[in-house]
Amino acid sequence: MTTHPELESKALRFHELHAVPHAPLVLVNAWDAASARMVEEAGATAVATSSSGVSWSLGYRDGDHLPRHLAMEALARIAKATRLPVTADIETGYGRADEELQATVRAVLDAGAVGINIEDSADQPLSEITEQSRRIALIRQTAEDAGVRLFINARTDTYWSGKFPDTAYEETLRRADAYQRAGADGIFVPGLADLHVLHELSRRIGVPLNALAGLGSPSPGELHDVGVRRISIGGSTARAAYAKVSRLAMEVLGDGNWSGLAGSRSYADMDALFE
Repeated sequence: MTTHPELESKALRFHELHAVPHAPLVLVNAWDAASARMVEEAGATAVATSSSGVSWSLGYRDGDHLPRHLAMEALARIAKATRLPVTADIETGYGRADEELQATVRAVLDAGAVGINIEDSADQPLSEITEQSRRIALIRQTAEDAGVRLFINARTDTYWSGKFPDTAYEETLRRADAYQRAGADGIFVPGLADLHVLHELSRRIGVPLNALAGLGSPSPGELHDVGVRRISIGGSTARAAYAKVSRLAMEVLGDGNWSGLAGSRSYADMDALFE
């Protein structure tokens, strides 16, 4: 078993970032080394990856289509590029067998990350609570065996999936309680922006609550006021960047307009990201 004593201080720091008074942990999700460096340069305290952004950048659809080895290679480049704690979106774990899940956790640590998101849905019926809890416990044990207090952010798609139109709140609480008891350090509930519901969940869930934000979402301050401790924007970062490329290409190829290049970072600035 490979141990990672060099990661423990980063892991501790990442845990502490979820308990900073008067400020939520805001994560602008990166998908490659350059985007991670830009996020760090902008003043972030941690870097989170986006499975969708990483998948698209490597020519795959999101949703467990990207092979583990490619995801881990991308993660290693991101972790190497930044001094900040890195947390990885590992989708459903890159494999259903216990051995595959353990291999993913070890690969995450080998890559230099100190946190993960693990989800209970991949465009399929949500995993049974007992099975997902068992997988979370296995992740916890595997990380502890490697000497790292990995931050396990358990994502539940009770709202995102639309599969619980009348009972999403109750199902979220059931899953959050089970996942926390299994070893989860945080609960991620994407697809929910209702401040009242978020407040009720934050009061009843005993670990930091993570909300997914985007255009039109409540502000970080509003989310923090109702108890949200962590805010991420997921694949929105990559989608915004790719939309810029699309607009630029259409302008250049359509009417020969170069104005879309205004505000570009210089060659020297880009190279300096990796000095």
